[in-house]
Amino acid sequence: MGTLTSCSFSTMNLQFRVTKAPAMHGVRGRSISYNFSGRIQMKKLSKRNFGRLLIRCCSSSNGNGSSNNNSNSDGKLEKDSSNLATVITEEVNEERNGGSGSEGSDEEDSPVSISSRPTISTVGSTYNNFQVDSFKLMELLGPEKVDPSDVKVIKEKLFGYSTFWVTKEEPFGDLGEGILFLGNLRGKREDVFAKLQSQLSEIMGDKYNLFMVEEPNSEGPDPRGGPRVSFGMLRKEVSEPGPTTLWQYVIAFLLFLLTIGSSVELGIASQITRLPPEVVKYFTDPNAIEPPDMQLLVPFVDSALPLAYGVLGVQIFHEIGHFLAAFPRSAKLSIPYFIPNITLGSFGAITQFKSILPDRKAKVDISLAGPFAGAALSSSMFAVGLLLSSNPAAAAELVQVPSTLFQGSLLLGLISRATLGYGAMHGAMVSIHPLVIAGWCGLTTSAFNMLPVGCLDGGRAVQGAFGKGSLMGFGLATYSLLGLGVLGGPLSLPWGLYVLICQRTPEKPCLNDVTEVGTWRKAALGVAIFLVVLTLLPVWDELAEELGIGLVTTF
Repeated sequence: MGTLTSCSFSTMNLQFRVTKAPAMHGVRGRSISYNFSGRIQMKKLSKRNFGRLLIRCCSSSNGNGSSNNNSNSDGKLEKDSSNLATVITEEVNEERNGGSGSEGSDEEDSPVSISSRPTISTVGSTYNNFQVDSFKLMELLGPEKVDPSDVKVIKEKLFGYSTFWVTKEEPFGDLGEGILFLGNLRGKREDVFAKLQSQLSEIMGDKYNLFMVEEPNSEGPDPRGGPRVSFGMLRKEVSEPGPTTLWQYVIAFLLFLLTIGSSVELGIASQITRLPPEVVKYFTDPNAIEPPDMQLLVPFVDSALPLAYGVLGVQIFHEIGHFLAAFPRSAKLSIPYFIPNITLGSFGAITQFKSILPDRKAKVDISLAGPFAGAALSSSMFAVGLLLSSNPAAAAELVQVPSTLFQGSLLLGLISRATLGYGAMHGAMVSIHPLVIAGWCGLTTSAFNMLPVGCLDGGRAVQGAFGKGSLMGFGLATYSLLGLGVLGGPLSLPWGLYVLICQRTPEKPCLNDVTEVGTWRKAALGVAIFLVVLTLLPVWDELAEELGIGLVTTF
Protein backbone atom coordinates (compact mmCIF):
# COMPACT_ATOMS: atom_id res chain seq x y z
CA MET A 1 0.00 0.00 0.00
CA GLY A 2 1.23 3.42 -0.77
CA THR A 3 2.15 5.76 1.99
CA LEU A 4 1.85 9.51 1.83
CA THR A 5 4.95 11.32 2.93
CA SER A 6 5.13 14.61 4.74
CA CYS A 7 5.17 17.62 2.51
CA SER A 8 6.76 20.98 3.23
CA PHE A 9 6.85 24.13 1.17
CA SER A 10 10.11 24.93 -0.56
CA THR A 11 11.83 27.90 1.01
CA MET A 12 14.35 30.60 0.10
CA ASN A 13 16.73 32.60 2.22
CA LEU A 14 16.92 36.33 1.52
CA GLN A 15 19.66 38.75 2.41
CA PHE A 16 17.92 41.67 4.07
CA ARG A 17 18.65 44.75 6.07
CA VAL A 18 16.68 46.15 8.95
CA THR A 19 15.73 49.80 8.92
CA LYS A 20 14.29 51.39 11.96
CA ALA A 21 11.24 53.53 11.48
CA PRO A 22 11.12 56.96 13.20
CA ALA A 23 10.29 56.78 16.87
CA MET A 24 6.79 57.77 17.81
CA HIS A 25 6.68 59.43 21.22
CA GLY A 26 3.68 59.28 23.41
CA VAL A 27 2.34 56.05 22.02
CA ARG A 28 1.71 53.38 24.61
CA GLY A 29 1.74 50.36 22.27
CA ARG A 30 4.81 51.08 20.13
CA SER A 31 5.51 49.18 16.88
CA ILE A 32 8.46 49.28 14.52
CA SER A 33 8.30 48.54 10.78
CA TYR A 34 11.00 46.34 9.19
CA ASN A 35 11.54 46.16 5.44
CA PHE A 36 13.37 43.47 3.47
CA SER A 37 15.69 44.58 0.72
CA GLY A 38 14.13 41.87 -1.47
CA ARG A 39 10.95 44.04 -1.73
CA ILE A 40 9.02 41.75 0.61
CA GLN A 41 7.40 43.91 3.26
CA MET A 42 6.40 42.33 6.53
CA LYS A 43 3.52 43.33 8.75
CA LYS A 44 4.29 45.67 11.59
CA LEU A 45 5.79 43.71 14.40
CA SER A 46 7.03 44.75 17.78
CA LYS A 47 10.81 44.50 17.80
CA ARG A 48 10.82 42.23 20.84
CA ASN A 49 8.65 39.76 18.96
CA PHE A 50 10.32 40.09 15.57
CA GLY A 51 10.77 36.70 13.99
CA ARG A 52 7.59 35.30 15.52
CA LEU A 53 6.13 34.83 12.11
CA LEU A 54 6.02 31.06 12.28
CA ILE A 55 5.24 29.01 9.23
CA ARG A 56 4.84 25.53 10.56
CA CYS A 57 5.01 23.06 7.73
CA CYS A 58 4.95 19.38 8.49
CA SER A 59 8.16 17.85 7.24
CA SER A 60 9.31 14.26 7.06
CA SER A 61 12.53 15.23 8.81
CA ASN A 62 10.65 16.31 11.97
CA GLY A 63 8.81 13.60 13.80
CA ASN A 64 6.63 16.04 15.75
CA GLY A 65 5.63 18.09 12.75
CA SER A 66 7.25 21.38 13.87
CA SER A 67 10.44 23.15 12.93
CA ASN A 68 13.23 23.16 15.45
CA ASN A 69 14.57 26.49 14.21
CA ASN A 70 11.31 28.26 14.95
CA SER A 71 10.78 26.99 18.48
CA ASN A 72 9.58 29.65 20.90
CA SER A 73 11.06 29.98 24.34
CA ASP A 74 7.93 31.47 25.90
CA GLY A 75 5.72 28.68 24.55
CA LYS A 76 3.01 31.08 23.33
CA LEU A 77 2.94 29.79 19.78
CA GLU A 78 1.36 26.39 19.39
CA LYS A 79 -0.39 24.67 16.51
CA ASP A 80 -3.70 22.99 16.99
CA SER A 81 -3.34 19.44 15.65
CA SER A 82 -6.87 19.49 14.31
CA ASN A 83 -6.07 22.17 11.73
CA LEU A 84 -4.83 21.09 8.31
CA ALA A 85 -3.39 24.50 7.44
CA THR A 86 -2.00 26.92 10.01
CA VAL A 87 0.11 30.04 9.80
CA ILE A 88 0.60 31.73 13.15
CA THR A 89 1.55 35.39 13.29
CA GLU A 90 1.72 37.10 16.66
CA GLU A 91 2.21 40.79 17.31
CA VAL A 92 2.66 41.87 20.89
CA ASN A 93 2.68 45.56 21.81
CA GLU A 94 4.85 46.55 24.70
CA GLU A 95 3.07 47.82 27.76
CA ARG A 96 4.99 50.57 29.43
CA ASN A 97 4.42 52.49 32.64
CA GLY A 98 3.99 56.23 32.36
CA GLY A 99 6.93 56.85 34.69
CA SER A 100 9.53 54.97 32.63
CA GLY A 101 12.58 57.07 31.78
CA SER A 102 14.00 57.95 28.40
CA GLU A 103 17.04 55.80 28.99
CA GLY A 104 14.87 52.71 29.16
CA SER A 105 13.12 53.86 26.04
CA ASP A 106 16.33 54.28 24.14
CA GLU A 107 17.47 50.89 25.27
CA GLU A 108 14.24 49.32 24.06
CA ASP A 109 14.40 51.18 20.72
CA SER A 110 17.84 49.85 19.84
CA PRO A 111 18.04 47.87 16.59
CA VAL A 112 17.28 44.19 16.84
CA SER A 113 20.16 41.79 16.31
CA ILE A 114 19.13 39.16 13.84
CA SER A 115 21.23 36.01 14.04
CA SER A 116 19.27 33.85 11.64
CA ARG A 117 17.38 34.38 8.43
CA PRO A 118 13.66 33.66 8.45
CA THR A 119 12.25 30.95 6.23
CA ILE A 120 9.72 32.31 3.75
CA SER A 121 7.69 30.30 1.31
CA THR A 122 8.24 31.03 -2.35
CA VAL A 123 4.65 30.44 -3.33
CA GLY A 124 3.58 33.96 -2.48
CA SER A 125 1.94 35.76 0.37
CA THR A 126 -1.47 34.30 -0.47
CA TYR A 127 -0.37 30.68 -0.23
CA ASN A 128 1.75 31.29 2.84
CA ASN A 129 -1.48 31.12 4.85
CA PHE A 130 -1.80 27.38 4.26
CA GLN A 131 0.04 24.36 5.51
CA VAL A 132 -0.39 20.82 4.25
CA ASP A 133 -0.44 18.46 7.17
CA SER A 134 0.17 15.16 5.38
CA PHE A 135 0.07 13.13 8.56
CA LYS A 136 -3.48 14.30 9.17
CA LEU A 137 -4.26 13.57 5.54
CA MET A 138 -2.92 10.04 5.93
CA GLU A 139 -5.14 9.53 8.94
CA LEU A 140 -8.19 10.72 7.00
CA LEU A 141 -7.49 8.66 3.88
CA GLY A 142 -6.11 5.56 5.62
CA PRO A 143 -8.11 2.57 6.83
CA GLU A 144 -10.47 3.02 9.74
CA LYS A 145 -8.86 2.15 13.04
CA VAL A 146 -10.19 0.29 16.04
CA ASP A 147 -12.36 2.44 18.29
CA PRO A 148 -10.53 3.12 21.61
CA SER A 149 -13.78 2.71 23.52
CA ASP A 150 -14.18 -0.76 21.99
CA VAL A 151 -10.64 -1.63 23.05
CA LYS A 152 -11.52 -0.78 26.64
CA VAL A 153 -14.67 -2.90 26.53
CA ILE A 154 -12.81 -5.84 24.98
CA LYS A 155 -10.06 -5.73 27.60
CA GLU A 156 -12.64 -5.77 30.37
CA LYS A 157 -15.12 -8.32 29.00
CA LEU A 158 -13.20 -10.52 26.55
CA PHE A 159 -9.82 -11.21 28.11
CA GLY A 160 -9.30 -12.40 31.66
CA TYR A 161 -7.53 -14.72 34.07
CA SER A 162 -9.00 -17.89 32.54
CA THR A 163 -8.16 -17.10 28.89
CA PHE A 164 -5.52 -14.47 28.17
CA TRP A 165 -4.12 -11.85 30.54
CA VAL A 166 -3.26 -8.68 28.63
CA THR A 167 -0.06 -6.91 29.67
CA LYS A 168 0.62 -4.65 26.69
CA GLU A 169 -0.92 -3.22 23.54
CA GLU A 170 0.76 -2.46 20.22
CA PRO A 171 -0.36 -1.35 16.74
CA PHE A 172 -1.35 -4.19 14.43
CA GLY A 173 -1.68 -4.31 10.65
CA ASP A 174 0.16 -2.83 7.68
CA LEU A 175 -0.60 0.76 8.71
CA GLY A 176 -1.17 0.24 12.42
CA GLU A 177 -4.94 0.26 11.94
CA GLY A 178 -5.47 -2.57 14.42
CA ILE A 179 -4.60 -3.45 18.01
CA LEU A 180 -2.27 -6.26 19.07
CA PHE A 181 -2.81 -7.57 22.59
CA LEU A 182 0.28 -9.07 24.21
CA GLY A 183 0.20 -11.02 27.43
CA ASN A 184 0.10 -14.47 29.00
CA LEU A 185 -1.93 -17.40 27.69
CA ARG A 186 -3.94 -19.22 30.39
CA GLY A 187 -4.97 -22.39 28.53
CA LYS A 188 -4.63 -24.45 25.38
CA ARG A 189 -4.26 -21.99 22.52
CA GLU A 190 -6.84 -23.58 20.21
CA ASP A 191 -9.47 -23.74 22.96
CA VAL A 192 -8.75 -20.20 24.13
CA PHE A 193 -8.93 -18.85 20.58
CA ALA A 194 -12.27 -20.56 19.89
CA LYS A 195 -13.69 -19.19 23.14
CA LEU A 196 -12.44 -15.66 22.44
CA GLN A 197 -13.91 -15.69 18.94
CA SER A 198 -17.30 -16.75 20.27
CA GLN A 199 -17.29 -14.12 23.02
CA LEU A 200 -16.12 -11.38 20.64
CA SER A 201 -19.07 -12.12 18.37
CA GLU A 202 -21.43 -11.81 21.34
CA ILE A 203 -19.90 -8.54 22.54
CA MET A 204 -19.22 -6.73 19.26
CA GLY A 205 -21.21 -8.65 16.68
CA ASP A 206 -19.58 -8.81 13.24
CA LYS A 207 -17.62 -5.61 13.70
CA TYR A 208 -14.12 -7.07 14.22
CA ASN A 209 -11.94 -10.02 13.22
CA LEU A 210 -9.70 -11.64 15.84
CA PHE A 211 -6.32 -13.08 14.82
CA MET A 212 -4.08 -15.39 16.83
CA VAL A 213 -0.49 -14.76 15.76
CA GLU A 214 2.98 -15.44 17.07
CA GLU A 215 4.17 -12.80 19.50
CA PRO A 216 6.64 -10.47 17.75
CA ASN A 217 10.10 -10.17 19.30
CA SER A 218 9.33 -12.94 21.76
CA GLU A 219 12.13 -13.73 24.19
CA GLY A 220 11.39 -17.46 24.21
CA PRO A 221 8.79 -20.17 23.64
CA ASP A 222 5.60 -20.59 25.60
CA PRO A 223 5.98 -22.64 28.82
CA ARG A 224 3.24 -24.97 27.55
CA GLY A 225 5.17 -25.59 24.34
CA GLY A 226 5.25 -23.88 20.99
CA PRO A 227 5.65 -20.16 20.33
CA ARG A 228 4.20 -17.43 22.52
CA VAL A 229 0.98 -16.07 21.07
CA SER A 230 -0.72 -12.70 20.94
CA PHE A 231 -4.10 -11.61 19.62
CA GLY A 232 -4.66 -8.98 16.94
CA MET A 233 -7.92 -7.23 16.19
CA LEU A 234 -8.95 -5.50 12.95
CA ARG A 235 -12.18 -4.15 11.59
CA LYS A 236 -13.89 -6.54 9.21
CA GLU A 237 -14.08 -4.01 6.40
CA VAL A 238 -10.35 -3.40 6.74
CA SER A 239 -9.10 -6.98 7.10
CA GLU A 240 -11.33 -8.73 4.57
CA PRO A 241 -10.65 -8.32 0.82
CA GLY A 242 -13.18 -6.39 -1.21
CA PRO A 243 -15.44 -7.93 -3.86
CA THR A 244 -14.36 -8.34 -7.46
CA THR A 245 -15.25 -5.27 -9.50
CA LEU A 246 -16.46 -5.03 -13.08
CA TRP A 247 -13.17 -3.78 -14.47
CA GLN A 248 -11.37 -6.73 -12.86
CA TYR A 249 -13.68 -9.09 -14.74
CA VAL A 250 -12.88 -7.21 -17.94
CA ILE A 251 -9.12 -7.44 -17.33
CA ALA A 252 -9.38 -11.15 -16.53
CA PHE A 253 -11.32 -11.76 -19.75
CA LEU A 254 -8.79 -9.85 -21.88
CA LEU A 255 -5.89 -11.72 -20.29
CA PHE A 256 -7.62 -15.02 -20.99
CA LEU A 257 -8.00 -14.08 -24.66
CA LEU A 258 -4.30 -13.20 -24.82
CA THR A 259 -3.45 -16.53 -23.19
CA ILE A 260 -5.49 -18.35 -25.83
CA GLY A 261 -3.53 -16.47 -28.49
CA SER A 262 -0.15 -17.30 -26.92
CA SER A 263 -1.14 -20.97 -26.62
CA VAL A 264 -2.17 -21.12 -30.29
CA GLU A 265 1.08 -19.39 -31.22
CA LEU A 266 3.01 -22.07 -29.32
CA GLY A 267 1.13 -24.77 -31.24
CA ILE A 268 1.86 -23.08 -34.57
CA ALA A 269 5.55 -22.75 -33.68
CA SER A 270 5.74 -26.47 -32.91
CA GLN A 271 4.29 -27.27 -36.35
CA ILE A 272 6.51 -24.88 -38.29
CA THR A 273 8.18 -27.73 -40.19
CA ARG A 274 4.77 -28.69 -41.63
CA LEU A 275 4.16 -25.40 -43.41
CA PRO A 276 3.09 -25.91 -47.04
CA PRO A 277 5.93 -25.30 -49.54
CA GLU A 278 3.92 -22.55 -51.26
CA VAL A 279 3.69 -20.61 -48.01
CA VAL A 280 7.39 -21.06 -47.26
CA LYS A 281 8.32 -19.90 -50.77
CA TYR A 282 6.10 -16.81 -50.52
CA PHE A 283 7.78 -15.66 -47.28
CA THR A 284 11.36 -16.59 -48.27
CA ASP A 285 11.54 -15.82 -52.01
CA PRO A 286 11.75 -12.05 -52.69
CA ASN A 287 10.58 -12.61 -56.28
CA ALA A 288 7.34 -14.29 -55.18
CA ILE A 289 4.42 -11.98 -55.92
CA GLU A 290 1.34 -14.18 -55.94
CA PRO A 291 0.17 -14.91 -52.35
CA PRO A 292 -0.62 -18.54 -51.57
CA ASP A 293 -4.13 -19.85 -51.17
CA MET A 294 -5.23 -19.39 -47.54
CA GLN A 295 -6.96 -22.75 -47.67
CA LEU A 296 -3.51 -24.32 -47.52
CA LEU A 297 -3.10 -23.04 -43.96
CA VAL A 298 -6.26 -24.68 -42.62
CA PRO A 299 -4.71 -28.15 -42.10
CA PHE A 300 -1.61 -26.50 -40.63
CA VAL A 301 -3.63 -24.55 -38.05
CA ASP A 302 -5.77 -27.60 -37.26
CA SER A 303 -2.65 -29.59 -36.44
CA ALA A 304 -1.49 -26.83 -34.07
CA LEU A 305 -4.72 -26.66 -32.06
CA PRO A 306 -4.27 -29.89 -30.02
CA LEU A 307 -1.12 -28.52 -28.42
CA ALA A 308 -2.91 -25.26 -27.61
CA TYR A 309 -5.76 -27.23 -26.05
CA GLY A 310 -3.29 -29.18 -23.94
CA VAL A 311 -1.56 -26.05 -22.61
CA LEU A 312 -4.87 -24.34 -21.80
CA GLY A 313 -6.22 -27.53 -20.26
CA VAL A 314 -3.34 -27.70 -17.79
CA GLN A 315 -3.90 -24.11 -16.66
CA ILE A 316 -7.66 -24.58 -16.26
CA PHE A 317 -7.13 -27.84 -14.39
CA HIS A 318 -4.70 -26.02 -12.12
CA GLU A 319 -7.33 -23.45 -11.18
CA ILE A 320 -10.00 -26.12 -10.71
CA GLY A 321 -7.71 -27.75 -8.15
CA HIS A 322 -7.57 -24.51 -6.17
CA PHE A 323 -11.35 -24.10 -6.18
CA LEU A 324 -12.02 -27.73 -5.23
CA ALA A 325 -9.70 -27.42 -2.23
CA ALA A 326 -11.17 -24.06 -1.18
CA PHE A 327 -14.84 -25.05 -1.34
CA PRO A 328 -15.02 -27.42 1.69
CA ARG A 329 -13.10 -24.86 3.79
CA SER A 330 -15.50 -22.03 2.92
CA ALA A 331 -12.63 -20.04 1.43
CA LYS A 332 -13.45 -17.62 -1.38
CA LEU A 333 -11.13 -17.18 -4.36
CA SER A 334 -11.05 -14.48 -7.01
CA ILE A 335 -11.33 -15.11 -10.70
CA PRO A 336 -7.99 -16.23 -12.19
CA TYR A 337 -5.92 -13.68 -14.09
CA PHE A 338 -4.06 -15.76 -16.69
CA ILE A 339 -0.60 -14.53 -17.70
CA PRO A 340 0.24 -15.17 -21.38
CA ASN A 341 3.72 -16.26 -22.45
CA ILE A 342 4.85 -17.17 -25.95
CA THR A 343 7.47 -19.69 -24.76
CA LEU A 344 5.30 -21.81 -22.44
CA GLY A 345 1.89 -20.67 -23.61
CA SER A 346 1.14 -19.26 -20.15
CA PHE A 347 2.92 -18.43 -16.92
CA GLY A 348 -0.10 -19.64 -14.98
CA ALA A 349 -2.64 -17.40 -13.30
CA ILE A 350 -2.89 -15.00 -10.38
CA THR A 351 -5.64 -16.13 -8.00
CA GLN A 352 -6.33 -14.06 -4.89
CA PHE A 353 -7.94 -15.07 -1.63
CA LYS A 354 -11.22 -13.19 -1.23
CA SER A 355 -11.73 -14.25 2.37
CA ILE A 356 -9.55 -14.73 5.43
CA LEU A 357 -8.38 -18.32 5.73
CA PRO A 358 -9.25 -20.05 9.02
CA ASP A 359 -5.83 -21.62 9.68
CA ARG A 360 -2.49 -22.53 8.15
CA LYS A 361 -3.64 -26.01 7.15
CA ALA A 362 -6.18 -24.48 4.79
CA LYS A 363 -3.50 -22.22 3.31
CA VAL A 364 -1.19 -25.17 2.60
CA ASP A 365 -3.92 -27.40 1.18
CA ILE A 366 -5.39 -24.77 -1.14
CA SER A 367 -1.96 -23.63 -2.31
CA LEU A 368 -0.74 -27.14 -3.12
CA ALA A 369 -3.97 -28.32 -4.75
CA GLY A 370 -3.50 -26.22 -7.90
CA PRO A 371 0.10 -27.17 -8.77
CA PHE A 372 -0.53 -30.82 -7.88
CA ALA A 373 -3.58 -30.95 -10.17
CA GLY A 374 -1.74 -29.24 -13.03
CA ALA A 375 1.32 -31.43 -12.55
CA ALA A 376 -0.80 -34.59 -12.55
CA LEU A 377 -2.40 -33.73 -15.90
CA SER A 378 0.92 -32.55 -17.35
CA SER A 379 2.71 -35.73 -16.26
CA SER A 380 0.02 -37.83 -17.89
CA MET A 381 0.33 -35.99 -21.20
CA PHE A 382 4.12 -36.09 -21.01
CA ALA A 383 4.19 -39.85 -20.37
CA VAL A 384 1.63 -40.65 -23.08
CA GLY A 385 3.47 -38.40 -25.52
CA LEU A 386 6.77 -40.18 -24.91
CA LEU A 387 5.14 -43.56 -25.49
CA LEU A 388 3.56 -42.34 -28.73
CA SER A 389 6.88 -40.85 -29.82
CA SER A 390 8.47 -44.31 -29.82
CA ASN A 391 5.46 -45.94 -31.50
CA PRO A 392 5.89 -46.34 -35.28
CA ALA A 393 2.12 -46.20 -35.77
CA ALA A 394 2.09 -42.55 -34.65
CA ALA A 395 4.98 -41.45 -36.85
CA ALA A 396 2.72 -39.21 -38.95
CA GLU A 397 1.79 -37.14 -35.89
CA LEU A 398 5.35 -36.49 -34.70
CA VAL A 399 6.96 -33.06 -34.94
CA GLN A 400 10.61 -32.06 -35.09
CA VAL A 401 12.01 -30.07 -32.16
CA PRO A 402 15.60 -29.06 -31.34
CA SER A 403 17.37 -31.51 -29.06
CA THR A 404 18.45 -28.58 -26.88
CA LEU A 405 14.87 -28.55 -25.55
CA PHE A 406 15.67 -31.61 -23.47
CA GLN A 407 18.68 -29.87 -21.93
CA GLY A 408 16.41 -27.32 -20.28
CA SER A 409 15.30 -29.66 -17.48
CA LEU A 410 17.40 -32.21 -15.64
CA LEU A 411 14.43 -34.31 -14.51
CA LEU A 412 12.46 -34.24 -17.77
CA GLY A 413 15.59 -34.66 -19.87
CA LEU A 414 16.60 -37.80 -17.99
CA ILE A 415 13.09 -39.27 -18.29
CA SER A 416 13.03 -38.53 -22.03
CA ARG A 417 16.48 -40.04 -22.51
CA ALA A 418 15.46 -43.21 -20.66
CA THR A 419 12.27 -43.55 -22.74
CA LEU A 420 13.39 -42.58 -26.24
CA GLY A 421 16.91 -44.02 -26.11
CA TYR A 422 20.33 -42.82 -27.20
CA GLY A 423 19.71 -43.03 -30.93
CA ALA A 424 16.64 -40.80 -30.90
CA MET A 425 18.10 -38.21 -28.52
CA HIS A 426 21.63 -37.90 -29.92
CA GLY A 427 21.00 -35.54 -32.80
CA ALA A 428 20.25 -31.96 -33.72
CA MET A 429 16.51 -32.60 -34.05
CA VAL A 430 14.28 -35.04 -32.16
CA SER A 431 10.91 -36.37 -33.34
CA ILE A 432 8.31 -36.27 -30.56
CA HIS A 433 4.55 -36.23 -30.19
CA PRO A 434 2.88 -32.84 -29.49
CA LEU A 435 1.66 -34.19 -26.15
CA VAL A 436 5.29 -34.22 -24.99
CA ILE A 437 5.50 -30.47 -25.60
CA ALA A 438 2.18 -29.83 -23.85
CA GLY A 439 3.23 -31.90 -20.85
CA TRP A 440 6.68 -30.31 -20.77
CA CYS A 441 5.22 -26.78 -20.77
CA GLY A 442 2.65 -27.70 -18.12
CA LEU A 443 5.24 -29.26 -15.80
CA THR A 444 7.57 -26.28 -16.22
CA THR A 445 4.78 -23.81 -15.45
CA SER A 446 3.71 -25.81 -12.39
CA ALA A 447 7.32 -25.91 -11.19
CA PHE A 448 7.71 -22.15 -11.59
CA ASN A 449 4.53 -21.55 -9.59
CA MET A 450 5.77 -23.86 -6.83
CA LEU A 451 8.88 -21.78 -6.19
CA PRO A 452 8.89 -20.75 -2.50
CA VAL A 453 8.77 -17.00 -2.91
CA GLY A 454 6.23 -14.21 -2.42
CA CYS A 455 2.59 -14.93 -3.13
CA LEU A 456 3.17 -17.84 -5.52
CA ASP A 457 1.60 -21.17 -4.67
CA GLY A 458 4.92 -22.36 -3.31
CA GLY A 459 5.39 -19.20 -1.27
CA ARG A 460 1.93 -19.51 0.28
CA ALA A 461 2.55 -23.19 1.08
CA VAL A 462 5.92 -22.48 2.73
CA GLN A 463 4.44 -19.58 4.70
CA GLY A 464 1.66 -21.84 5.96
CA ALA A 465 3.87 -24.83 6.72
CA PHE A 466 6.97 -23.18 8.17
CA GLY A 467 6.00 -19.57 8.94
CA LYS A 468 6.71 -16.15 7.46
CA GLY A 469 10.30 -16.10 8.72
CA SER A 470 11.15 -19.26 6.79
CA LEU A 471 9.54 -17.79 3.67
CA MET A 472 12.00 -14.89 3.77
CA GLY A 473 14.95 -17.29 3.74
CA PHE A 474 13.47 -19.43 0.96
CA GLY A 475 12.63 -16.30 -1.02
CA LEU A 476 16.16 -14.91 -0.79
CA ALA A 477 17.61 -18.20 -2.02
CA THR A 478 15.07 -18.37 -4.87
CA TYR A 479 15.78 -14.82 -6.05
CA SER A 480 19.51 -15.56 -5.98
CA LEU A 481 19.17 -18.73 -8.06
CA LEU A 482 16.88 -16.99 -10.55
CA GLY A 483 19.21 -14.03 -10.82
CA LEU A 484 22.19 -16.29 -11.52
CA GLY A 485 20.24 -18.27 -14.10
CA VAL A 486 20.65 -21.51 -12.17
CA LEU A 487 16.91 -22.23 -12.21
CA GLY A 488 14.80 -21.89 -15.32
CA GLY A 489 17.56 -21.23 -17.83
CA PRO A 490 16.53 -18.50 -20.31
CA LEU A 491 13.15 -18.12 -18.57
CA SER A 492 14.70 -17.14 -15.23
CA LEU A 493 14.84 -13.42 -16.05
CA PRO A 494 11.25 -12.93 -17.31
CA TRP A 495 9.89 -15.11 -14.51
CA GLY A 496 11.89 -13.22 -11.88
CA LEU A 497 10.58 -9.89 -13.20
CA TYR A 498 7.03 -11.23 -13.19
CA VAL A 499 7.34 -12.30 -9.55
CA LEU A 500 8.90 -8.99 -8.49
CA ILE A 501 6.14 -6.98 -10.17
CA CYS A 502 3.06 -9.09 -9.44
CA GLN A 503 3.73 -11.72 -6.77
CA ARG A 504 6.45 -10.52 -4.39
CA THR A 505 4.21 -9.70 -1.38
CA PRO A 506 3.60 -12.54 1.12
CA GLU A 507 0.07 -13.66 1.86
CA LYS A 508 -1.82 -12.10 4.78
CA PRO A 509 -2.04 -14.11 8.02
CA CYS A 510 -4.82 -16.57 8.78
CA LEU A 511 -7.23 -16.18 11.68
CA ASN A 512 -5.31 -18.92 13.50
CA ASP A 513 -1.78 -18.28 12.29
CA VAL A 514 -0.05 -20.31 15.02
CA THR A 515 -1.26 -23.93 15.00
CA GLU A 516 1.13 -26.25 13.14
CA VAL A 517 0.08 -28.02 9.94
CA GLY A 518 1.42 -31.48 10.75
CA THR A 519 4.37 -33.57 9.65
CA TRP A 520 2.95 -35.10 6.48
CA ARG A 521 2.07 -31.72 4.95
CA LYS A 522 5.61 -30.49 5.59
CA ALA A 523 7.04 -33.69 4.10
CA ALA A 524 4.86 -33.40 0.99
CA LEU A 525 5.91 -29.79 0.54
CA GLY A 526 9.58 -30.69 0.94
CA VAL A 527 9.34 -33.41 -1.72
CA ALA A 528 7.50 -31.02 -4.04
CA ILE A 529 10.20 -28.33 -3.73
CA PHE A 530 12.90 -30.95 -4.39
CA LEU A 531 11.14 -32.03 -7.60
CA VAL A 532 10.72 -28.37 -8.57
CA VAL A 533 14.47 -27.83 -8.34
CA LEU A 534 15.16 -30.93 -10.45
CA THR A 535 12.62 -29.76 -13.04
CA LEU A 536 14.00 -26.24 -13.38
CA LEU A 537 17.68 -27.18 -13.11
CA PRO A 538 19.13 -27.42 -16.66
CA VAL A 539 21.36 -30.26 -17.86
CA TRP A 540 24.97 -29.10 -17.90
CA ASP A 541 27.03 -29.77 -21.03
CA GLU A 542 29.23 -32.52 -19.59
CA LEU A 543 26.24 -34.59 -18.46
CA ALA A 544 24.37 -33.94 -21.71
CA GLU A 545 27.36 -35.14 -23.73
CA GLU A 546 27.77 -38.23 -21.57
CA LEU A 547 24.08 -39.16 -21.80
CA GLY A 548 23.82 -38.30 -25.48
CA ILE A 549 21.17 -35.61 -25.06
CA GLY A 550 21.64 -33.49 -28.16
CA LEU A 551 24.86 -32.57 -29.90
CA VAL A 552 27.13 -30.69 -27.52
CA THR A 553 29.78 -28.53 -29.16
CA THR A 554 32.86 -27.83 -27.05
CA PHE A 555 35.62 -25.35 -27.84
